[in-house]
Amino acid sequence: MLLLCCLVAALVGYLLGSINSAILTVRLLKHEDVRNFGSGNAGLTNTLRCFGKGCAALTLIGDLAKGVVAVLISRYLTDLWMQGTGDTYFIGCLAGCFAILGHVFPIYHHFKGGKGVLVGVSIFLVLDWRVFCILIGIFAVVLLLSKYVSLASVIAASCCPFVTAVVQYLLDTHYTMPQIILHFCMTAVMAGMVVFMHRSNIQRLKEGTERKITDKKERRS
Repeated sequence: MLLLCCLVAALVGYLLGSINSAILTVRLLKHEDVRNFGSGNAGLTNTLRCFGKGCAALTLIGDLAKGVVAVLISRYLTDLWMQGTGDTYFIGCLAGCFAILGHVFPIYHHFKGGKGVLVGVSIFLVLDWRVFCILIGIFAVVLLLSKYVSLASVIAASCCPFVTAVVQYLLDTHYTMPQIILHFCMTAVMAGMVVFMHRSNIQRLKEGTERKITDKKERRS
C-alpha cells in the first residue's frame, strides 16, 4: 500500500506541477509565449518584468495553488488508504519533488518550464507552516539586502533541509531520528532541484551581470 501511495503522490505531483501558470496566463491574456521574452524563463519574475503585475499575480496564485493541492491530495489518500499509519510528511515531500519536476519539465509544454521556486515554497504551506515562515523570512532578508531574486531563491532553498531538520528535532517529538533524516534528504532533493535550475543565474551573479529586481521592466519585442 505504501508503494501505491508513493506512485500516486509522484503522478499527482508531476501532472499538477506540469500546469505552468506563467505560460497559461500570458497565453490567455497576452496571446504570447512568456518563454520567448526576457530571460526565457516561464516563472514569476520574468512574467512580472515582461507582462506586468496582473499576469504576475495570476502566476503567483497558480504556482502556489498547484503545490498545495498536490500535497493535500497525496496526504489525504495516504491517510485514507493506510488508515493514519503512513508517514504523510514523506508522501507530501515526494509529491512536492515531482511537482517541482513537473514545473521544470512540464509534459503539457514540451518539457520547458520554470525553475520551481514558488512550487517548492508552496509545499511547506501544507507540510509545515513554521518552515514556510522561516524560509520566506530568509528569502525576504536576502532580497532586501541584495535586490537579487535569484540569490534570495538559492539561499532560501539551500537552507530548507537544515531548517526542516532543526524544526522537527526541536519541536516535533513524535518524529524519530530516522524519519528526520529521511525528511532532510527529501527536502534536500527539492532544494537541489531549485538550485540546479538557477545555475545560469549563479554564473551571472559571479560575472556581475545578473538583473536586480529594481531594474527597469524588460522590453518586449
